Amino acid sequence: MLHRTVQDVMTQEVATVRRDAPFKTIAQLLAGNDVTAVPVVDGQYRPIGIVSDSDLLRKEQVQPEPEGRSPIPWLHPRDRARAEAETAEGLMSTQVCTARPEWSVVEAARTMDHQHVKRLPVVNDSGTLVGIVSRGDLLRVFLRHDTAIREEIVHDVLQHTLYLAPDAVRVDVLDGVVTLRGEVQRKSTLPIVLRLCRTVDGVVAVHSQLRYTFDDAGEVEPAKVHGIL
Repeated sequence: MLHRTVQDVMTQEVATVRRDAPFKTIAQLLAGNDVTAVPVVDGQYRPIGIVSDSDLLRKEQVQPEPEGRSPIPWLHPRDRARAEAETAEGLMSTQVCTARPEWSVVEAARTMDHQHVKRLPVVNDSGTLVGIVSRGDLLRVFLRHDTAIREEIVHDVLQHTLYLAPDAVRVDVLDGVVTLRGEVQRKSTLPIVLRLCRTVDGVVAVHSQLRYTFDDAGEVEPAKVHGIL
């Protein structure tokens, strides 16, 4: 039971530019490849920056309105320099957050969230670019078919990890939402079942209607309904 990795979902054919790429070439590359950003690479194909459509649009900010009707907005000197740049070297953001192919999609998603970025160039051990992963790529795990999700929960979680009897827990999946019905022996097993089911790629939520036979934190009690979480 493993999370899909960055290598499973990343784009391997990456549009890139060198630091001397002209503004218009970059704009054409973004439009022609239907992407919103391209990595800037050095001679060893290592990412040294990223140019996004936002970087290109910054140039619009410093353009005066016809007949001077609107003043040019104030910009920080660094931002103004980037707005007036003509090549990738001047336009790019040099703070590049990267991912590794073996990362789980969870690790990549957390990195994007913490760094407030929409994409991560993927590099190998030598720092060479081998792909790029975007938020959209990570969302693909939620496109998994309900049948595939159910099979992974039944076989990998319930039977092979928790060693539950095949008829102990009934699993239903609809649009990624998992509903568990049935009975387990010990109350302490319930949170483990729920936690492991939530870790399966493509699961949106887990609802539990599981009962337990024994309260292993106290006395033996009749079967109880755990409730929907």
